[in-house]
Amino acid sequence: MSRKASFPPVASSATRVLVLGSLPGEASLAAGRYYAHPLNQFWRLIGGAIGRDIAALDYDARLAALVTAGVGLWDTIGSARRRGSLDGAIRDVEANPLATLVAGLPNLRCVAFNGATAARIGRRALVERDRVALVQLPSSSPAYCSITFAQKQAEWLKLRDFLAENPPG
Repeated sequence: MSRKASFPPVASSATRVLVLGSLPGEASLAAGRYYAHPLNQFWRLIGGAIGRDIAALDYDARLAALVTAGVGLWDTIGSARRRGSLDGAIRDVEANPLATLVAGLPNLRCVAFNGATAARIGRRALVERDRVALVQLPSSSPAYCSITFAQKQAEWLKLRDFLAENPPG
């Protein structure tokens, strides 16, 4: 079983929402891009949250749209062993330095975990972050099909509050 590694973070000082996955799947690793599997719903879900259809854009334009909207991307796992793409097969985890990244994002309001595995690992690293909300979202993975796209979208749309120029509260 080979060791797989995450990609570098996509973030800027203007990042207000940081979306953390677990570890890129085989299609993403092969393509060298976040959420490259054609059935992964990430680009549609986050596009709804930023109010822009970005799924049809090329990869670089997708990333630019996220950065412009105040959204960053990374993974909770820096490297691990895994056969295939399922989170349940992840072994020998080395976490990414999430607290270091979060500390360097002065406008961050929310860390959103894309699925249960990302939340489990990420919450451990970010337990003492008073200024930042930690939100677990339903996974965008095609393997997570116990709820509908519409149900997932309703949860992901909650990120809009954290992206607003003047958040409620």
